[in-house]
Amino acid sequence: MIELLDTNSSKIAAEFLRARTRAGSPAMGMVMTLVIVVDEDDAEDAMRVAREAAHEHPARVLGVILGDARGAGVVNAQVGTGSGWTGETALIRLKGEVVKHPESVVLPLLLPDSPVAAWWPTDPPEDPAADPLGRLAQRRITDAAGATKARTKAIHVQCARYTRGNTDLAWTRITPWRALLAAALDQHPLKVTGASVAGEKVSPSADLLVAWLAHRLRIPVERSTTAGPGITEVVLETAAGPIRISRADGKNATFATPGRPDRPIALKRRDLPQLLAEELRRLDEDDVYAATARYLAQQDQQTAPTRKKASS
Repeated sequence: MIELLDTNSSKIAAEFLRARTRAGSPAMGMVMTLVIVVDEDDAEDAMRVAREAAHEHPARVLGVILGDARGAGVVNAQVGTGSGWTGETALIRLKGEVVKHPESVVLPLLLPDSPVAAWWPTDPPEDPAADPLGRLAQRRITDAAGATKARTKAIHVQCARYTRGNTDLAWTRITPWRALLAAALDQHPLKVTGASVAGEKVSPSADLLVAWLAHRLRIPVERSTTAGPGITEVVLETAAGPIRISRADGKNATFATPGRPDRPIALKRRDLPQLLAEELRRLDEDDVYAATARYLAQQDQQTAPTRKKASS
């Protein structure tokens, strides 16, 4: 890693070229630019996650730390290749006036003619598509589970501001659950009359799973609270009996369907590099997430007057 103090975009780009030359590979097969907007405390972990995800998706990874916006603009950067990276990396620290215009630093560093993804590991902006860095990206990845402010409302805020290209890792986490439930209904083409989802009180994934089931099946779905970890049980009620997936330890689950013996299945909670890599596999619109996000936002709008009246 090369430390560049009081630098600019041109010097960072030049260092990328020098680093590739030193590595003996002036042309590297990078497929995208990944912009990570992160604070100082979480920067190291976020870059580690990106490094592991980049094994599947070689990328130019630009970590951006937005510091104090007061004073003269200063850009510091750590630039390098290798050390476990399959592409290029720069951790850029912005201070002063330039914090208000981070896109002016990042835009010249984007790989030409390739997609751009932006990821907020912790607290995302309320409207990622309107964010200065979010506007540079075709794919904007948030993580409501990593929010430290208003965590219980984080996924609801993201759904209310949904724009084409947005996604959240809370949705990625329920991919195995959705696949199992869809497979169960393929095997048992029964009419579902009701459903329930149990999970931690602050589980954006559970909230999204409730919304997905209610929207797709047009049924009432109950949401109950458990100690976790994450989602612990989903039940679909049918005339022949319940279809149930129970996972108490976050690793293994029991799959119960009408007329068949219970089956153990692997349903391990995946770590962040796996989740990020899954999202980077597809940069087109996720129509199912879009419909689910809009449904959850609609439900929130319908219940808002009731909550306001109750509080008053």
